[in-house]
Amino acid sequence: MASKSSILQILAFIFIFSPLAHSIQFNFPAVFNFGDSNSDTGGLVAGIGDRLDPPNGQIFFKRPAGRFCDGRLIIDFLMDAMDLPFLNPYLDSIGAPTFRKGCNFAAAGSTVLPASANAVSPFSFGIQVAQFMRFKIRVLQLLEKGRKFQKYIPQEDSFQKGLYMFDIGQNDLAGAFYSKSLDQILASIPTILVEFETGIQELYDQGARNFWIHNTGPLGCLTQNIAKFGTDPSKLDELGCVSGHNQAARLFNLQLQALCKKFQGQHPDAKVIHVDIYTIKYNLIANYSRYGFEHPLMACCGYGGLPLNYDSRVPCGKTKVVNGTEITAKGCSDSTEYVNWDGIHYSEAANQYVSSQILTGKYSDPPFSDKMPFLLPLKF
Repeated sequence: MASKSSILQILAFIFIFSPLAHSIQFNFPAVFNFGDSNSDTGGLVAGIGDRLDPPNGQIFFKRPAGRFCDGRLIIDFLMDAMDLPFLNPYLDSIGAPTFRKGCNFAAAGSTVLPASANAVSPFSFGIQVAQFMRFKIRVLQLLEKGRKFQKYIPQEDSFQKGLYMFDIGQNDLAGAFYSKSLDQILASIPTILVEFETGIQELYDQGARNFWIHNTGPLGCLTQNIAKFGTDPSKLDELGCVSGHNQAARLFNLQLQALCKKFQGQHPDAKVIHVDIYTIKYNLIANYSRYGFEHPLMACCGYGGLPLNYDSRVPCGKTKVVNGTEITAKGCSDSTEYVNWDGIHYSEAANQYVSSQILTGKYSDPPFSDKMPFLLPLKF
């Protein structure tokens, strides 16, 4: 397991020796993140006054920490690798949060498209961008008042020099399968991406220049989707994942990558990095035993036992009365053996693996490390 200092040395090596060293940097003064539960560090639970119960957070934080996970998320590992503190949620006002090194606008359940009346999260991408606008205005107002607030908020130049990270779109696709056909969902992808482009253009207009954009993972391999849409074996691929969901994710990703290239071409003074999360996660599920996992599709925290240990009526850590019987979705004995944490989200161990692969640079477009195979076994 590599130490933080060794990770920073590797990143410095990438920065100095990569042929793209002048376009890829890791010494950002701040990070501003937008997304859903894949990168939510507490926004939704703070924003709607909800709570997460144990065993969420059990591995690293030793308590629920606003993350739908047993520990750290991908963004936590990436922040650590950049020698930056974990991001505080914009919506969490308790605990004297500091935003000097950035702010997290992500909220679980969020979509790119405006939220519907029955959405899990009202904080769609457009709302998150609007929150950033207000955040920036307030920061600049406070900076004008002198040094009193400087240790809590970003410096003015952090808005231009900072890194803007995005991981959103999964819920637009996954949620649509409950009411639309596959063809309808595929046809809706351009509309989703127009909304996303509008948001990143607004951020660019506010001075953002460094864009780090994750594509969406293999939705058909999430336990929740297998349980709901995978009862017909003919709809599953060779790994046991729902084919239609993954088809939608792949088309979304192709069009997202094209959008990134177009946006980069329109804004030569910006740096746009597209990260292929789908390939990393699908490879993990396909070769899970090679990476030390025992269960690629079954949830660690759930109810029902084999094969999926998932019941949509009982979220992780909750107790419900179902058909007159009280049942509890409990955690497994060793979450490091599981790729999936609660049926919808990845375990800390899986997030750690995904992060290590992101940092090789080989899954990025443009790549920032294409001749460094020794980085592949990197572990935090």
